Amino acid sequence: MPSALESPEGGEEDVLHYEEIEDDAVSPMDLSELLKEGTKESHDRAENTQFVKDFLKGRIKKELFKLATVALYFTYSALEEEMDHNKDNPVFAPLYFPVELHRREALAKDLKYFYGDDWKEKIQCSEATQQYVDRIHHVGQHEPELLVAHAYTRYMGDLSGGQVLKKVAQRALKLPSTEEGIQFYVFDNISNAQQFKQLYRARMNALDLDKNTKERIVEEANKAFRFNMQVFDELDKIGRSLAEEAQDGGFPVHDGKGDIRKCPYYADKLGTASPGCPFHAALGLARQPLVQLVLAACMAVAAGAAAWYIL
Repeated sequence: MPSALESPEGGEEDVLHYEEIEDDAVSPMDLSELLKEGTKESHDRAENTQFVKDFLKGRIKKELFKLATVALYFTYSALEEEMDHNKDNPVFAPLYFPVELHRREALAKDLKYFYGDDWKEKIQCSEATQQYVDRIHHVGQHEPELLVAHAYTRYMGDLSGGQVLKKVAQRALKLPSTEEGIQFYVFDNISNAQQFKQLYRARMNALDLDKNTKERIVEEANKAFRFNMQVFDELDKIGRSLAEEAQDGGFPVHDGKGDIRKCPYYADKLGTASPGCPFHAALGLARQPLVQLVLAACMAVAAGAAAWYIL
């Protein structure tokens, strides 16, 4: 069991001591092992989405990273709201670590860094993220035993691969060494991530669950991975639309300042606004083959006229 440590100010703080869990103490029927084996394929597919592969290579635009942070904020707000509601429910209570794990406040700091003090007015929940959020709320309110699957999928990933993404984002986006913008990945109240994960898995394995419930939790964890992949795919589509603008030699969709959704062309790409930006509309029209042919003919006539005039 965890014990409290004294804080530097002399008070008590909920920081845990962790005891090593021996690998040979784990049974193939333990929930942690069932989840590990049962989600392996989903985990591999999630890691091989284009968004994640590009991220790991450092190919991440700041605007896209900001939108990913927005998606995480709505996801963790839902998850932690339902965890708070079920903190005394025996099917979840042993996995309630708000001081060590909760990410909502850290994400709020990141959004304030990227969007400013009025960040709440500048963000909105995307379609894919909303589906994920709705599922979390349904589980928390109607099938709280399945909340384990969503907590496991998110937090164990944050303490593992998430730490790699932290370094990539900081380097690729040239973020401050003081960790502004990546507070999501910083777990100040976990002194040893590996030992904490062992403790968390031990708590999972101690839950009083029958075989059928364990199977349902594994199935729900695979659903959680699918929701995450849908968010990744949504971000990848946005990323491709931004990349296309640069590759076509046009002007950037957004200058990186303020709210990206204020650009009508960007909003139109997402299907949330009418094509009301005349400049971008003209650029789009100019890319049509027929229009390009007419323009080329006009330029040839103009060039001939200029040559005749000079002669």
